[in-house]
Amino acid sequence: MNPAVFQLPFFTVALPIMVTLFLAVWSQNKRFDDMNRRFDELSANLNGRLDEINRRLERIETKLDNIETKLDNHRITRLEERISPIQAAR
Repeated sequence: MNPAVFQLPFFTVALPIMVTLFLAVWSQNKRFDDMNRRFDELSANLNGRLDEINRRLERIETKLDNIETKLDNHRITRLEERISPIQAAR
């Protein structure tokens, strides 16, 4: 093979750029895989926490509904309805 072939612009300019680009992409793919794995772990952790918050809010809502049911016909609420200034203004 003629050694002058390696002095062509492809070998002196384009090939080193292509090799550098290939190595950069290859090394970044590992970082992207690591970041994707971390995001998946964070997402799973966050979903678990949000599920727990939803369960707590449902329990609170159930308790408030029970309190509302108990107070629905209580004499204090009937008294408040008769003397409430808000209803008197209507």
